Amino acid sequence: MLVTVQELAGIMKSEKVPNKDFIVVDVRDDDYPGGNIKGSLNKPSSEFLMSVDQLVKETKDVPLVIFHCALSQIRGPKAARIYEETRRNLLQDSDIPHEVAVLREGFTHFQAKFKDDPALVENWDKDVWASEWSGQ
Repeated sequence: MLVTVQELAGIMKSEKVPNKDFIVVDVRDDDYPGGNIKGSLNKPSSEFLMSVDQLVKETKDVPLVIFHCALSQIRGPKAARIYEETRRNLLQDSDIPHEVAVLREGFTHFQAKFKDDPALVENWDKDVWASEWSGQ
């Protein structure tokens, strides 16, 4: 399942409670500094396999788990797939409803739209984005 940046912003600004009704998992590695989705959990892709069992246990009651990386082309979708498979194996008899999603176009697109909204983005650093993502 894909979630657009507008859909995620809507979820975050709704009555839904972060870490109870939904959770955002950021799997960026050394590209994490410079900003993040407010309240997101950073689980670097380089360490994801070692921490996925614990993540499943910590989020087993959360009905919507949304993964992303910078562009959500490789790391985010891969982490979502691994999480879903691990959850299926660990919680075989669970009837807790849940959805696993990937943020379409990742944090790069999310921050471009919402960097000035403190309800959606925190720790944003214009210098990081000016140097790393503008080709300068």
